[in-house]
Amino acid sequence: MNKIQSLIIDDEPGNVITLQELLREYCPDVNVLGSAENPIQAQEMILLSKPDLVFLDIEMPYGNAFDLLDKLKPIRFEIIFITAFNEYAIKAFKYAAVDYILKPVNIQELKDAVQKVINKTSRIHTESQMNVLLGNLKAENTGTQKIALPNINGIYFEVTANITYLKAEGNYTLVNVQGKRPELITKPLRYFEELLSDKNFCRIHNSYIININFVKHYHKGRGGYVEMQDGQQIDVSVRKKEEFLRKYSV
Repeated sequence: MNKIQSLIIDDEPGNVITLQELLREYCPDVNVLGSAENPIQAQEMILLSKPDLVFLDIEMPYGNAFDLLDKLKPIRFEIIFITAFNEYAIKAFKYAAVDYILKPVNIQELKDAVQKVINKTSRIHTESQMNVLLGNLKAENTGTQKIALPNINGIYFEVTANITYLKAEGNYTLVNVQGKRPELITKPLRYFEELLSDKNFCRIHNSYIININFVKHYHKGRGGYVEMQDGQQIDVSVRKKEEFLRKYSV
């Protein structure tokens, strides 16, 4: 197999040396072509060397990773972000299904991220993922954020606020979107519980997460049940009832 040709973009020489050594020892399929310490150098190197993969720090002198990506569109290479960014930004990466590694670099996380690149047979989603990531970072609390939904055919992207409810289907999840057919997603329900925890979503049952904006009526009972706007009736488990009602400050 041909080696993955890569660049490291980081303004800290020590970080570059450490990552090079880790890649040499633990990721022999990756060849490091060189490194750059700011977006200006990085843009020149990327256009010149046309790498398969870029390890990209977020904060750099004279700009950041997102300024760089805006100038390089369309994106024709894989990206693994190396970041010490805050929790909001991490959520943005997860929403776009973009690989990232937190500083200091964990060896297993590095190996896993590189393996994903090796396993990837197509880059057709890379540009869309970057657009979603950049859009989400600019769209905090606007209701227009999108989430990557992987299915057996690849990845499609949906506005999070349009998702009405999610239902567990074994290790998969059936995602229901307003005005569209349900989509079977190759992620378990617990994945979405974590990802959507700071949105208007609530896990009301072992098998369901709902968007409270699409609840038409709550019917009281020991746990009770909700009636969604599409007529679907979903039980609220007793242990989830209090958490659900808190969403409405009831």
